Amino acid sequence: MDDFEDGTTQGWLVGLLGSLHPAPPANVATGGPGGVDDNFLLLTAVGGVGAGNRLTIINPAQWAGDYVAAGVTGIAMDVRNFGNSNLALRLLFEDPSVGPPSTQAVSSSAISLPAGGDWTHIVFPITPGDLTAVLGSVDAALSNATRIRIFHATTAAFPGNPIVAQLGVDNIRAVPEPGAAMLLAVALGGLALVRGRA
Repeated sequence: MDDFEDGTTQGWLVGLLGSLHPAPPANVATGGPGGVDDNFLLLTAVGGVGAGNRLTIINPAQWAGDYVAAGVTGIAMDVRNFGNSNLALRLLFEDPSVGPPSTQAVSSSAISLPAGGDWTHIVFPITPGDLTAVLGSVDAALSNATRIRIFHATTAAFPGNPIVAQLGVDNIRAVPEPGAAMLLAVALGGLALVRGRA
């Protein structure tokens, strides 16, 4: 789980292609969903044209992997819209390694986050039926993800819409957690074996 309590962005980045972002993600030391002393990540979009005009953040590290094999069906997080514009949040899974991605899949339905609200717990469903292929296939994007993005887009397209916005994000985690999914599979397999012997 990315809870940002270590004071860093925990691998969430902007500007991977070299553009200097005017307002990079910031770890805020207090005011998260847990209140005083609960760190969270603050994302900023400046609107207009050029670097930083869209609300988007990328993680090319700990969120890479095979979501299908891990049994992950959702990504949960706590979010808060600190800006004056309503947000339509989506996830993007893609597989760039040395060159451009050959697969990309985006949330088919956005999660609406009204301006000026409080912290809200949301879950993005990420089964193949919940995503739309932008490049390649949804199954390939989920099975070989090297990057995941959180971004604002009013339609199921990437890269989304320019906007002036600020979004707080905290407690990002897989649902169910991969370890829990594996334990459940083992437990169900054991139960089937016991029933087979009865």
